[in-house]
Amino acid sequence: MSQTTTAAAKAAASPRSSERQGRLSADDWAQAALELIAEQGVAAVAVESLARRLGVTKGSFYWHFPSRDALLQAALERWESVEQEAVFGQLEKISDPRERLRALIQMVANEIGLHVVYSALLQALDHPIVKPVIGRVSERRLEYLARSYREVGFGESEARHRARLAYTAYVGFLQLSIQLPQSRLDHEQYDAYIAHVMATLIPPAG
Repeated sequence: MSQTTTAAAKAAASPRSSERQGRLSADDWAQAALELIAEQGVAAVAVESLARRLGVTKGSFYWHFPSRDALLQAALERWESVEQEAVFGQLEKISDPRERLRALIQMVANEIGLHVVYSALLQALDHPIVKPVIGRVSERRLEYLARSYREVGFGESEARHRARLAYTAYVGFLQLSIQLPQSRLDHEQYDAYIAHVMATLIPPAG
């Protein structure tokens, strides 16, 4: 749980929780839903449990959203927007495509929060709200990788093959961690694995 959520939980336990109800925004509800998705999955998102988590009544929820599905849509759009800004927004400053690929892999390797939500969403791909969001995110990631590989010097077909291989390695690693938690690496092994990924997926200069 994030520091923000911890602080909210403490505030909710105080006698002033009724005042907080009026101050909760739609973004507060969306963020709380994302944190619940990260912890327990999409199916765990429920108005009652989120209201208890935030220390407010359900009336606060219905002030912002007409239904659970509307909240889920807002939460996933928030995650999609933050993911795009936090990852891709930072990388646009790097002009060298090889350095950009290295920075991307390093950033993704260390941004645990985005992985956890993505992993939870992968397990709910049959949900009609989840599926299109994952589709957009995956297409955007693949296109970004392909563009970087084209800038390295690969042709269109090779760049797309490499992009798909890189993305498959990412998704496969997440799925392996979910299905076989005993296969998780310790810190030193993980760093060595990421170094191996970069050496394998990023061609040397010249």
